[in-house]
Amino acid sequence: MSKTSHTKITMPNTAKKGEIIEIRAIAQHDMETGFRYGDDGKVIPRDIIRLFSCSYNGVEVFKADLYPGMGANPLIVFTTIATETGALEFKWTGDNGYEAIDQSNITVS
Repeated sequence: MSKTSHTKITMPNTAKKGEIIEIRAIAQHDMETGFRYGDDGKVIPRDIIRLFSCSYNGVEVFKADLYPGMGANPLIVFTTIATETGALEFKWTGDNGYEAIDQSNITVS
């Protein structure tokens, strides 16, 4: 698992029904591509976030597959439509059992 694991979500707390909202999600993670060599000449094992998903009241609204070309601490920006008051759950999964979950609530009027 990554040495660091911290997530941050930036999104509105309130929205009007039908409004498009922007969501920014970031996870701090010591990404390693698996293509570099250490001082000992051995390949440093791959350690990346491979999948990000967002569910809105239990329904998946966004999903992204990530690859070794991604930089450390990947920032993901996407939009969804505010349909109802509820919770958005964000989940990052990766190599070596890495998993981070965060949640944010929105009130829709």
